[in-house]
Amino acid sequence: MDPEVWPGVAHPPSGTKALVAGKAAGLLFKAAVRRLPLRVAYPDGSVLGTGGLDAPVMTMLRPAAFEVRIGDNGLIGLGESFMAGDWEASDLAGVLEVFAASVDTLIPAPLQKLRTLYLPRTPRQERNEEHNTRSNISRHYDLSNELFANFLDTTMSYSSALFPLGDGALDSVPWDALAEAQQAKIDRLLDKAGVGSGTRLLEIGTGWGELALRAAARGATVYSVTLSSEQRALAQERIAAAGYADQVTVALQDYRAVEGEFDAVVSVEMIEAVGYEYWPIYFQTIDRVLAPGGKVAIQAITMPHGRMLATRNAYTWVHKYIFPGGFLPSVRAIESVTQQHTTLRVRERMGLGDHYAATLRLWEEQFTARSAEVGGLGFDAVFQRMWLFYLCYSRAGFQSGYLDVQQIVLDRREAQL
Repeated sequence: MDPEVWPGVAHPPSGTKALVAGKAAGLLFKAAVRRLPLRVAYPDGSVLGTGGLDAPVMTMLRPAAFEVRIGDNGLIGLGESFMAGDWEASDLAGVLEVFAASVDTLIPAPLQKLRTLYLPRTPRQERNEEHNTRSNISRHYDLSNELFANFLDTTMSYSSALFPLGDGALDSVPWDALAEAQQAKIDRLLDKAGVGSGTRLLEIGTGWGELALRAAARGATVYSVTLSSEQRALAQERIAAAGYADQVTVALQDYRAVEGEFDAVVSVEMIEAVGYEYWPIYFQTIDRVLAPGGKVAIQAITMPHGRMLATRNAYTWVHKYIFPGGFLPSVRAIESVTQQHTTLRVRERMGLGDHYAATLRLWEEQFTARSAEVGGLGFDAVFQRMWLFYLCYSRAGFQSGYLDVQQIVLDRREAQL
């Protein structure tokens, strides 16, 4: 493992302070897992947890390194210890789901109040100020179009699909159902926003162009903005190949800089990258450019309002390694921000968290199956463990109910009365 590439992973923290913190963290961790429905197996043969033989198993390979990492860096250390190979799990999402379901009680309440004193804060350079935003986005979305193509379906959609199945059937939905389910998700958003022939559509967050393609096929004129040069290039290529270059403009532009008037605004899982402080600006921008009688349809990953408030200043493993500057809203926060800062009002919403869990399971299976191809692109074993942890960490959030994803429709009817 190259310490210059992986400075937080190659070596566990050292020194007296780290060792003391590790001992304390180890005691807290063991006290927590003793009452959780999983099994934590240690090299000496001991097993902690209340889970039976069918429970997910967390296998400790280097418990001392694990404890030092979580003592020094909390949940960031949990992810880094997996990246380093300090522990394994045959059902990684299952292990993480147990932790996600118990997130409010893992740490004793008195210690939770002290979290701001010892947990890291967001680096200034990762805040989503306008001059930082492109670098934050590039760190994730400009990794490689080929990387994403190795685990996404042919639509290159990187958001929750909408399967035509009841929730009970989602655990076994097959890979070959994903592309159609992604298109169903997009079509529902376009329907709710009233996108059809002649519609002037603003898309905030291009992705790799599938929504713009489907809107153009309806006869809409699309202005789509992105901060990822890699995504823009492939989206433009796909749009031109489909014959819609005259209908679709893909601009490398911050959403705050958009001008003009649009009949509809659609944004799929982009608000998560906006940042807590900038939600008013995000919705004010939409309000500013939306034509009279226009509609807005967004898809947003959400968390419970109480957890959102408790973690809004936290710096997490996901921030450090996956989405710098990101933060998930609650439904209540979206309703509050739009009521206080815009003329927009939430009219309708639909939760599809179980559909996201199924989507992530399919991505995880595809990513794992194509490990050799990903390695051939130059992504080493540590990166692949990091990405697997990210996919399973996300799936665990939806499976536990800690996370949800909502399709939300907004308009100005109240303001027009």
